[in-house]
Amino acid sequence: MKKNLFNYSFALAATFLLSGCNDDLLEKYPLDQITNETFWNTENDLAVYNTTLYNQVRNDEQIPIMMGHRDGFNSHFGSIWQQDELSDNMAPREPRHVFFQEIRAGKHNIPSNPDWFGYQGWNFVRTVNVGMANYNKAAIPQATKDRYIGEARLFRGWFYAEKVAKYGDVPYVDRELSVDSEELYAARMPRKEAMQKILADLNFAVEKLPANWGDGNAPGRINRWGALLVKARVCLYEGTFNKYHGAGESKMWLEEAAKAAKELIEKGPYRLYNTGNPSSDYNAYHRILDLTGNPEVISWRKYKLGIITNNVQGYFNYTGGATKSFVEDYLCTDGLPISLSPLYKGDEKFEDAFENRDPRMRQTVLHPADTKKYNYHLGDGRTYPRLLGVPGGGFQTTTGYHIIKHYNADDMIGKAFNTSESPAITLRLAEALLIYAEAQAELGIITQGDLDISINKLRDRVKMPPMVLSNIPVDPRYTKDGISPLIAEIRRERRIEMFMEGLRYDDLKRWKQGKKLEVPAMGIRWSADAQARFKGTTMQTSTDPVSGKVYIDVYKGTDWAVPVFDEAKHYLWPIPLNSLAQNPAIKQNPGWE
Repeated sequence: MKKNLFNYSFALAATFLLSGCNDDLLEKYPLDQITNETFWNTENDLAVYNTTLYNQVRNDEQIPIMMGHRDGFNSHFGSIWQQDELSDNMAPREPRHVFFQEIRAGKHNIPSNPDWFGYQGWNFVRTVNVGMANYNKAAIPQATKDRYIGEARLFRGWFYAEKVAKYGDVPYVDRELSVDSEELYAARMPRKEAMQKILADLNFAVEKLPANWGDGNAPGRINRWGALLVKARVCLYEGTFNKYHGAGESKMWLEEAAKAAKELIEKGPYRLYNTGNPSSDYNAYHRILDLTGNPEVISWRKYKLGIITNNVQGYFNYTGGATKSFVEDYLCTDGLPISLSPLYKGDEKFEDAFENRDPRMRQTVLHPADTKKYNYHLGDGRTYPRLLGVPGGGFQTTTGYHIIKHYNADDMIGKAFNTSESPAITLRLAEALLIYAEAQAELGIITQGDLDISINKLRDRVKMPPMVLSNIPVDPRYTKDGISPLIAEIRRERRIEMFMEGLRYDDLKRWKQGKKLEVPAMGIRWSADAQARFKGTTMQTSTDPVSGKVYIDVYKGTDWAVPVFDEAKHYLWPIPLNSLAQNPAIKQNPGWE
């Protein structure tokens, strides 16, 4: 999509949303302007209007669905990569990321105005609904019109599903409103009712969107395969949320999730990226600038100098680093967790933790021997890892576990501020494999064949032993979670595969595992080796109550040292005070009154 097309579509949206004037008496329309009465004629008109939707969803702060990276200074927070900071996967201490720290620690309050990624973006729904009121005016075949209607309904359903996940009940609107519309002062629609409307939107999109827009994934418009993955993601969330929170129907949602994911797996044109190199295939395509034609990527955000760029690589260390909790979830090469495997060498020495582990670990967390391979950081000649406060500069980490999954030094070297072009993957086939396995397991009908076409495809890419239904290990780390060892292992696989892709926080919420956020965020083992290695660090340490060993304690001595998770309120975000003042019928979420 070219810059001039974005600018044109943005101006077009402004014409519709801000003016829309005409002379009803004379029925004459300006000859030098685009008007609502004269526009909706051709397929190109519909395509151009829907390009407005793609333009709007670039604002991830307000419409966090098709997430990529914000540009300029906002690159430091407005990225899909930063979303895991809300969870137990990463541990930021960057002052400008207090928002993430507050939520992760359960110390956030009711905001006056909408939060980042919060109760805002409603103008996007209006843009969709304006289109819905006009698409059928075009003098083109209905099947062609339905493509664009389906595209708009996909976005509307996806938008509302994200709002339901954060706020529960939502102010659902499916028509164009005026200043006098009663919906402006109505109560929020109950979650159950809204989700049915969302499902209807997603089903229509799946049915009507083309399998291929003919754009070569350059990237382009979302096709029906992308719609299937969005539907599978939304249905899995609702099914598991309802199941673990006792909130309503779960079976239907899980069945819909499994059905959508399986259709994508079996009939879609996508396959896992795999060149036969298990030591690089997992992160290789996460670290390049152009994903055109990648067989695994279904939807992605492209950045190009002169059109739209970002500075996300320059803020790479704002994440703080991966946590001890995350790193310890990597299996050993025998397919067993570190608590059970004789191959685990421990973490007394930093490098030992990488030995005999799932190859994805070394493709996600920086091994000191790979510093030169990744040109980390900009080939500055320093030794890594580097802990916060260690003299000598360079990229520093709060945990000791530098993240390199998306790291690309070449997108920074020789480039000025905000001229980087790192892309963002929004939808990829791997997620569909994980959704299918989880939904089938939650339904209690999973077979070895199901595992072989899902989880084991991911493991095979990195040459890890397959998951065998009759021989699932029982990791003592998860025996208190109230789930079967099988589901625990599927969740582990999801955490490892989808790390730093914006899903972990929502996963903890839907599984009703918010209490995991009360576990202090820890980093590397504070052994004699570490003490000698990281002299001068300002990071503090604590004894891990489980192992009795000393580790970096990221938030010790800060406001986030003792995280809390209130089961009565923290699964939903609070409604902003100004929103309540504008419409008291909305009412505050439980526990936040």
